[in-house]
Amino acid sequence: MQLFKNFCDYTLDKNGVLEKFELKYPDNYNFGYDVVDEMAKCAPNDIAVQWTNVHNERKTFTFSDIATLSNKAANALRNNGVKKGDKVLVILKRNYEYWYIVPALHKLGAVVIPATNMLTLDDITYRIETADIKFAVSTPDDVTAETLVQAKTVKSQLEKVFVVRRDVEGSINLTKEIENADENLERVQTKAKEPMLIYFTSGTTGYPKAVMHNHTYTLAHIVTAKFWQNVKENGLHLTVAETGWGKASWGKIYGQWLCGCGVMVYDFDIFSPEKLLKVIEDFKVTSFCAPPTVYRYFIKKDMKKFDLSHLEHITTAGEALNPEVFEQVHKQTGLQIMEGFGQTESVLMLGNLVGSTAKIGSLGKPTPLYNIMIADNEGNRLPANEVGEIVVIPSENQHGIFMGYCGNEDLYANVWKYGIYHTGDTAYMDDDGYYWYVGRIDDLIKTRGYRVGPFEIENVLMEHPAVMECAVTGIPDKARGQAIKATIHLAKGFDKSKELMQDIKHFVNSKVASYKHIQHIEFIDEMPKTISGKIKRIDIRDIDRTKLC
Repeated sequence: MQLFKNFCDYTLDKNGVLEKFELKYPDNYNFGYDVVDEMAKCAPNDIAVQWTNVHNERKTFTFSDIATLSNKAANALRNNGVKKGDKVLVILKRNYEYWYIVPALHKLGAVVIPATNMLTLDDITYRIETADIKFAVSTPDDVTAETLVQAKTVKSQLEKVFVVRRDVEGSINLTKEIENADENLERVQTKAKEPMLIYFTSGTTGYPKAVMHNHTYTLAHIVTAKFWQNVKENGLHLTVAETGWGKASWGKIYGQWLCGCGVMVYDFDIFSPEKLLKVIEDFKVTSFCAPPTVYRYFIKKDMKKFDLSHLEHITTAGEALNPEVFEQVHKQTGLQIMEGFGQTESVLMLGNLVGSTAKIGSLGKPTPLYNIMIADNEGNRLPANEVGEIVVIPSENQHGIFMGYCGNEDLYANVWKYGIYHTGDTAYMDDDGYYWYVGRIDDLIKTRGYRVGPFEIENVLMEHPAVMECAVTGIPDKARGQAIKATIHLAKGFDKSKELMQDIKHFVNSKVASYKHIQHIEFIDEMPKTISGKIKRIDIRDIDRTKLC
């Protein structure tokens, strides 16, 4: 059953590419009742979640299972004081409980705040204070539960900590509570435009921002799932993200279930490309989404060695895709990686949509949900082929854009200056309407009077076999203003040497314009990253400034 058809009107162009899209929903729309429970009525035995872990344990949940368990979880949480409007921190990694506890919280009208288990005590107390969090749900793994209990003693706003599958002093065993709860739940009255979800961004600068979305956010992900990821009814979609990140909402629950597609969950802590490829093979995954880094590791393992015959469509987002990765994956699988672009603050803004012809390295074109343009510093539209900021012009049928930053109205007003939403990402649009990523505004390098985006140089760097990961930054230079520097994490089998440094420099500089030439190279053992895995160029710039002082 593809419920998404009940909530939208859409048209495709002559090539089958999404051309127009308009949402329609009742004022009291709620994903828990209107999607989960409806799927349980219409397709009770269809697979909602197929779960496995590194120990090859397996669990299968039908839509009927999810509806029942979410009702029981809602009653268990309500019996312990959780009510409409309460903020609930949810740290469940890739544990299967996530897929019925989150719908349970939606049904109660509580505001879900997913987070990663990598958070420290200070990270957690910051979130409690910023969002006024009253309850927390914890994974049984590691010491997350104990850290949350400790946070409860530091921040009195946090009233109760629930833990699944084990007893922890100072907390409530939620698994036991759910087992004993009633499976019948009377509908709690919620509104479609009320807050439903908060994500704390993993930004590369400053403190994380608390991004608020309402219930219609789930429906906006129809575009993400149906028209970009190409999920199929009764198919099985795997997005690699852990549930603490916004990408989980893109690929692990909302749009997929609206399209009648099951979600494949591989529960792991240490990434192994070989094991992940084996999961795709064994469970006959039909569509897949991961950041470019995952595909880079897949290439090294040779995807041809695995039976990926059921895999029909692959996508990527989260960081820019290097053409070399695109070409190697296509060579090994016959599939084209369809790139997309969006933010924690939105759903899919730009994408190489189903039916379109992908331009290698391009973000694609704007989706019908958003009116997008490239703008200068004053918010004026720039012509084709000029680099500027990706911005969104408000429109009548705009959905999926966040409601605000919890606790920071000034920051929200700032990103909406000139009456448009500023993404903070730069790109240019070519003559065919395709968008090409350049970098974050803060990452632009100004050298010899030119503005250079790091990504175009990183693309060339990634073609060199010795480069596993890289980041290009600008460092102070009296003659140029800024000189271009490449920080490189070497691939296995390559050792640091002056000869290799010169070889890489010559390799890149022979392929780019003279003003984009790399002047400096540094090899490092590990790239500085955010807890979501994005390379932190700001940390590299800070280290460089320290060295120069």
